[in-house]
Amino acid sequence: MSYRKRPSKTLKNLLPWLDVLAIAAWGFLLLKYWLSQELYLLIHPNYFVLVVVAGILLIVIGIAKGIQLLRQREPVQDVQHMNLIPPRFGSFLLIVVAIIGFTVAPRVFASDKAIQRGVAEFGQANSRLQPQSFRTSTRPEERTLVDWTRTLGVYPEPDAYTGQKVKVKGFVIHPPDLGNEYLFLARFVLTCCAADAYPVGLPVKLKQGQTRDEFKQDSWFEVEGEMATETLSGKRQLTIISNSIKKVSQPKNPYSY
Repeated sequence: MSYRKRPSKTLKNLLPWLDVLAIAAWGFLLLKYWLSQELYLLIHPNYFVLVVVAGILLIVIGIAKGIQLLRQREPVQDVQHMNLIPPRFGSFLLIVVAIIGFTVAPRVFASDKAIQRGVAEFGQANSRLQPQSFRTSTRPEERTLVDWTRTLGVYPEPDAYTGQKVKVKGFVIHPPDLGNEYLFLARFVLTCCAADAYPVGLPVKLKQGQTRDEFKQDSWFEVEGEMATETLSGKRQLTIISNSIKKVSQPKNPYSY
């Protein structure tokens, strides 16, 4: 009988350490995301301080819990009650998720997600984007894609911007309802975290003889040209008439805010 009880006692002594491991693992995971700058792909920078503080606190709590267990001469007796899930299952699950977080890098949203979330409708202003009027001190060619779409939210008449110079960066999308002489240049905007990210952007009319097949989806480009009004999918839309399209590297922080 004593031989059978020994594994059970050992298991009881080890189970509390699952809590310690889970708490510390998530603390280190949060700090890892911050140090590797992967946090830019997950949440708005306004919340970085909270994430760092939470990571440090979790590590401190995990260490304190571990010290408490080491000083404990006798294992704490678990109160017997009915459980829908096995004891410590939650901690085990948190450890598994943390391991996945350490081994799998966050992915940047791309054209498939943009089309899924309705980017083809964003030749006009996105209703979720906070509108802002143009500032007189800002030249048109200094505006980003987000600046342009925000301004369209204030005054959506595309003819108002005809002939204005434009120089913007974004990733390429091939919406199915645009012809081969057009592509869509987009960026994702984060309000709080990646779960609420949504795409904004503008259609780009290519030079004569060019087709969008020359510009791979999800690749990043810098487009220079001027604004004009084009009728696309039956709607008058502000469109970039391209003079040059240059391939660029994906920025360290691919999202806008």
